[in-house]
Amino acid sequence: MEETKTEVQKFDSQDVEKNKIFAIIGYIFPILFFIPLVTEAKDSPYAKFHSNQQLIMLIFALAGYTAATILSVVLIGLFLFPLIGIASLAFMIIGILNAVNGAAKKLPVIGGVTLIK
Repeated sequence: MEETKTEVQKFDSQDVEKNKIFAIIGYIFPILFFIPLVTEAKDSPYAKFHSNQQLIMLIFALAGYTAATILSVVLIGLFLFPLIGIASLAFMIIGILNAVNGAAKKLPVIGGVTLIK
């Protein structure tokens, strides 16, 4: 059985320290993923990486809750609501921990998508 390793990107330590707050804010409030893209952090590869992860997390939550709402008509959606909530909370905690520690690890399952370059 082959083990998969989490890809970790390396960024300049000054960039990480300067833009750490921008990397954290969108995990707490995913709707604010765009903040690093419109502030002085717009040229920071580290802030852009985390902004992308936050956008993917927001899309996951919106799509999941939409699907759960539609499927609640047949009662399956009622079981999906807590699962989506738990997964979103887990992604948020993982993202915050990565940003606080200056790491650039992709979120599990959903982190491989790149929308912001």
